[in-house]
Amino acid sequence: MSDRTTVTTWYLEQTSPADLAPADGGEEVPGLRIVRAEVPAPEYSRFLYTAVGQDVTWTDRLGWPYARWREFLGRPGVETWVAYDRGTPAGFIELDAGGADAQREAAVEISYFGLIPAFRGRRIGGLLLSYGTARAWDLADRWPGRAATKRVWVHTCSKDGPHALGNYERRGFRIFKTATEEEPTTPTPGPWPGA
Repeated sequence: MSDRTTVTTWYLEQTSPADLAPADGGEEVPGLRIVRAEVPAPEYSRFLYTAVGQDVTWTDRLGWPYARWREFLGRPGVETWVAYDRGTPAGFIELDAGGADAQREAAVEISYFGLIPAFRGRRIGGLLLSYGTARAWDLADRWPGRAATKRVWVHTCSKDGPHALGNYERRGFRIFKTATEEEPTTPTPGPWPGA
């Protein structure tokens, strides 16, 4: 087994709210609610990150100490929206308009988006991505003094789920850059033993 792997990263964007192609509205998922986690809670955000990313090699935040989570989540313009299926967290979308470059460019990054494995394949992902992207477009309404969003962008890679790129494209995101590089092979964090 090689200790290196080729990873392709796609960068996608929308440059107008009219670009958003919502998931079919007539296919609501009974019992699904999408709610903003308004109180920055590092424990909860880390839970969402590890639960969603356990099988798709989300590892870059695993080493973050509590203070870094708190600082990131507390930045103005950072929002976490959580999908609940009959009261159980099913997945989340994290919006980041908190950096200086993002503010200057009136850009919002979808920094993380995904579903806990047990909730995939049930139309929740398309609805959550549609709803979260709409919240990226109206983010300035919730943050007084911010300029209206002019661009929403995201990146996904070949280590993410097999339907990620297609979901973004179906929601109206367009690829503006593709990059391929060799990376060290990293095992997925995986669930706890026996799960």
